[in-house]
Amino acid sequence: MTERKRIHTDGAPAAIGPYSQAIVSAGFLFTAGQIGLDPDTGEFVEGGVAEQAERALENLSAVLEEAGTSTKDVVKTTLYLADMGDFATVNEIYAGYFSEPFPARSAVQAANLPKGALVEIDAIARV
Repeated sequence: MTERKRIHTDGAPAAIGPYSQAIVSAGFLFTAGQIGLDPDTGEFVEGGVAEQAERALENLSAVLEEAGTSTKDVVKTTLYLADMGDFATVNEIYAGYFSEPFPARSAVQAANLPKGALVEIDAIARV
């Protein structure tokens, strides 16, 4: 049976339900979805989808760092958008956090994201 290790950092918002920020298992890190919450206040950052995407990616980066990995080791992401019309804006910000070869990615429009978020992103990375 494969061991599971919980990852937690104060550099990303605490879980708002019965889940972990991330789990390491079988040489991979599986993150929970990150939204544009400021980890210090628990509130959304000021602005719109661009600011929320930036903060969500900062939160994701903090979780990756706590696990001893980085965006360079991410192999798959899933991007959830409240409005697919925001894809180009979020994609431009996303491109600033990842480099060639880019991770595989899915992007979906979600009817209702946690706490009314405009964007959420999760990742799978090698550890």
